[in-house]
Amino acid sequence: MYIIFFIISFLIGVVLIFNRNKILKVLFLWLFVILQGCFVYFAVTNTGSSFGYFTIDHLAVIFIAILFVISSLSIYHSSIYFKWRQKTEREYNLYYAAIVVLVTALNCAYCANHIAITWIFVEITTLSASFMIYYRRTELTLEATWKYMFICTISITFVFMGILFLGISMKHAGLTEMTYKALMDNAHLLDPFWTKMAFIFIFTGFTAKAALFPMYTAGIDAKDKSPSPAGALFSSGLMNVGFCGIYRAYSIVQLTDSAEWSKSVLVISATVSIFLASVYIIKVVNYKRMLAYSSVEHMGLVMLGLAMGGAGVFAAIFHLILHSFVKSALFYQTGIVCRVFHSKVIEKTGGFFKQSVTGSLVFILGYLCVTAVPPSGLFISEFLMFREMYISGYFWLMVIIMILLTVIIWAMGKNIFHLVFTSPPNINFESLERPSPFESLSQFALILFVMFMGIFPPESILDYIRAAAALATS
Repeated sequence: MYIIFFIISFLIGVVLIFNRNKILKVLFLWLFVILQGCFVYFAVTNTGSSFGYFTIDHLAVIFIAILFVISSLSIYHSSIYFKWRQKTEREYNLYYAAIVVLVTALNCAYCANHIAITWIFVEITTLSASFMIYYRRTELTLEATWKYMFICTISITFVFMGILFLGISMKHAGLTEMTYKALMDNAHLLDPFWTKMAFIFIFTGFTAKAALFPMYTAGIDAKDKSPSPAGALFSSGLMNVGFCGIYRAYSIVQLTDSAEWSKSVLVISATVSIFLASVYIIKVVNYKRMLAYSSVEHMGLVMLGLAMGGAGVFAAIFHLILHSFVKSALFYQTGIVCRVFHSKVIEKTGGFFKQSVTGSLVFILGYLCVTAVPPSGLFISEFLMFREMYISGYFWLMVIIMILLTVIIWAMGKNIFHLVFTSPPNINFESLERPSPFESLSQFALILFVMFMGIFPPESILDYIRAAAALATS
């Protein structure tokens, strides 16, 4: 199934580049969505199975399912976006082909059981995402594209260097196989010095995708300058692959004598990430960058949960799942707002409630969910994280993080409620578009799922999360 999925997806991407028939383009996109749905079914029914360089573990299944939902919605919302942002047929084709390649590479990276294979597919995500960032063909999007490629190229070089250091550590242990399972089974034999060197480079490299300090800047401009449906895909699929790379590397290191040291690396990066997010959100001038910095904050929380261990690992994965849905919903809605006001600058927008009651409700409910206000499922994950921090003796760090989160909640609330209720001067609302309420249905579905997970989470989903968390708690 892997070979079939990869080959057909690649062929669909190639056909989309050269195809000029609109009907065929729609048919091929539907074919890709159906193919991905079949792949999700295959992953669920073959959980725990290995196929060459790929293993479908519980973490991979979770991320594959999330990617299927978000990528399908991103394709749908992209078609709406293109009605407003008129471009040539060639540019449409490149954008859709980039989505197909990006989603295919992400699925393969999630399931890769060899660190070098993960590295290859993560590099492919950089190239495909760059085409999506540069879609509008402006000087600003060109700058954002080059910045993204430059930082991600450096980051992937760091990962490559980490793999080399890991190879040296393996040589001391007499190992020849670099699969994650082999490394975990023989972690106690790895050379401590070279293992530390490998982890710090691998971790630093994957922070570009995961939106964490020190290389978090790669994703800020990418989410801001790309079309909103692409921003939704970046804030879920790309961030999840960054977490996946860090999580699998950390699962190896925490079985060695360097466990406490690697834990400190996560805590430092997480704390600095949350601090930077709180500083920049106060000064942010447009709502897409605000959501991008919010993602930095949430990934910081995820890393804190991972570092605390125990229930914190479960909370980290649970948090990441719900963040993927709620942040995607908000990004989809920013595309509608940008279309209505022809601006993403906060001071040039406002009074959105007059134009779209449903869209305004998406922003309000999404804001409450993303800031972990009950019944948001993010409240459960953050509560578990803070509990583990207290149990682990990180009381003062917990207090500092709570203060920073309060600042973020205030800053985001100020901007969201300005957008929804405050009418800026010199705007003729009668001349503005009134978007269809049906455009917001997908966002409501995502947000309601996040709320549902905070009240009645299905036991089957929780079992998958527990099994995925067991990788770093065994």
